[in-house]
Amino acid sequence: MYAFDIERPSTIADAVKLLSDSTESQPLGGGQTLIPTLKQRLAMPDRLVSLGGVAEMQGICEDDAGRMCIGGGTTHADVAAGAGAYGALASLAANIGDPAVRNRGTIGGSLANNDPSACYPAGALASGASIITNAREIAADDFFEGLFTTALNEGEIITEVKFPVPEKAAYMKFEQPASRFALVGVFVAKHVDGVRVAVTGASEDGVFRWADAEAALNGEFSAASLDGLSLPGDGMISDLHGTGDYRAHLVAVMTRRAVDAAA
Repeated sequence: MYAFDIERPSTIADAVKLLSDSTESQPLGGGQTLIPTLKQRLAMPDRLVSLGGVAEMQGICEDDAGRMCIGGGTTHADVAAGAGAYGALASLAANIGDPAVRNRGTIGGSLANNDPSACYPAGALASGASIITNAREIAADDFFEGLFTTALNEGEIITEVKFPVPEKAAYMKFEQPASRFALVGVFVAKHVDGVRVAVTGASEDGVFRWADAEAALNGEFSAASLDGLSLPGDGMISDLHGTGDYRAHLVAVMTRRAVDAAA
C-alpha cells in the first residue's frame, strides 16, 4: 500500500464536493474491488472518499410506481435480507461471494465497477432498472458500456437503484468455485411488456441482453421455446476456467434453468 488520505462524509452533497475538489480523489464503497486494486498499485488516488457513512444511500423501500428502490450504499447482505418482494434479486445478492464480501460489498459499488463476471449488472439489465446518481437518472440499457466501463462521469456516484418488479424472474449462476464469480450467470425477467434476458460472465464486452432468447420467450415463456437457440463462441471470454465455446454453451443451459425456475 501507499500513503493516502481518507474522508468520511455523512451526506451525498459532502461526498460529491470532496470528489470534485481533486481529480485524484476516488469514491470508496465496500472496497471489495478497490482495496485489492490499491494493494497492487493499479490505482493510486491521493484521497479516498468513503461512502459508508452516508445514511441516505442505504436502505430499501418502494416508490409510488411500485419499484424497489435500493440505496447505492446498501450491502449485498442487506439486499438479500430486505428485498423479499423481489425474490430473484434477493437470491442473487445472497449468493455473491462469501459472508465477508456480502457484509462489505455494496450494490452501487458493484454496478459502478461493472466487472464482466459480476452478478448485479445482469439483475439490473434484465429488470430494466434505473441507476440514480447525484446528477441524473440512467436507464440500465444505457448504463453498461463495456468491460469495466459505464456511463458514469468522473466524480459521479450511484446513490440509488430502482428496480421494476417483474411478474416472474430468476437468476441462475454457474460459479467459479474459488471466487464465486459467475463463469456464466443469466437473469430472466418476465415483465408486463415483455421478457428480458441478461447474461453476465460470458462476453468480452461485459453484460449483455440475449435478444433471440427474449424473442422466443415472448412467444412462449417456457424452456422448450429455447430449443435450438445458441450463441457463437466468438467474443466470449476464454481463459483457464473455460473456452469461449464452453461459455456460449453455458449461456443456453443457464437460460433454460432460469426460465424453469421462474416459471
